[in-house]
Amino acid sequence: MAKTEVRKPVIVLVKPQLGENIGKSARAMLNFGLTELRLVEPRDGWPNPSAGPSAAGADIVLERAEVFSTTAEAVADCAHVYATTVRKRGVTKPVFTPEQATREIAVAEGRSAILFGPERSGLATEDLDLARAIVTAPINPEFGSLNLAQAVILCAYEWSKNESLVQPTQEEILPPAPQGDLEGLIDHLERMLEPTGYFLPEGRAEATHRTLRSVLTKPGWNHLEVRTLRGVLSSLGRKPRSS
Repeated sequence: MAKTEVRKPVIVLVKPQLGENIGKSARAMLNFGLTELRLVEPRDGWPNPSAGPSAAGADIVLERAEVFSTTAEAVADCAHVYATTVRKRGVTKPVFTPEQATREIAVAEGRSAILFGPERSGLATEDLDLARAIVTAPINPEFGSLNLAQAVILCAYEWSKNESLVQPTQEEILPPAPQGDLEGLIDHLERMLEPTGYFLPEGRAEATHRTLRSVLTKPGWNHLEVRTLRGVLSSLGRKPRSS
């Protein structure tokens, strides 16, 4: 029986500030067999001459790196999005250690992405909203500061330990829909709710949007389920047929 291919996670650096940190992250990735790097709005543009020396030979990662203008675009083809952060206040998503997250990735169907935030501030709330789960490493509560490359190597190392984990293809179970399809569903529903006053009062609108997004991202619907729900919304938006 042929061995099922394990899909390696995509590493997404959101608004990285220093070319040196991008290079060090690429080096950390290649150390443990990861090669797909995506950059969202790198502060100093791309390519960055400071990245190469810091990559210490991980040129293949830098050469293949893709640049996106938004985080949503960077993960649009990914069915499983994990966000690394030490901030958990107000977050209602599942929280995993890097080991737990990479074990799930190793057996998941569909593409997976791990998000890493800017060096100074970490991921913004709107980036966390894209994720279906949070990744947080157990760390000294009196000194919880990891630099970007350290965070990447921590996840890449845990991934490397699980590469042998495979799962037979289950044809009857479809993989979760890509993030782009899910974003379409969320946008569709929000556009229908807007004129009904659902997001009022305005002072609660942002929290209501976030709660709705959380509800819709948790189930992990496949593309057929997302398409069915879009059809339901389209039907509800039509005028009733005359008898």
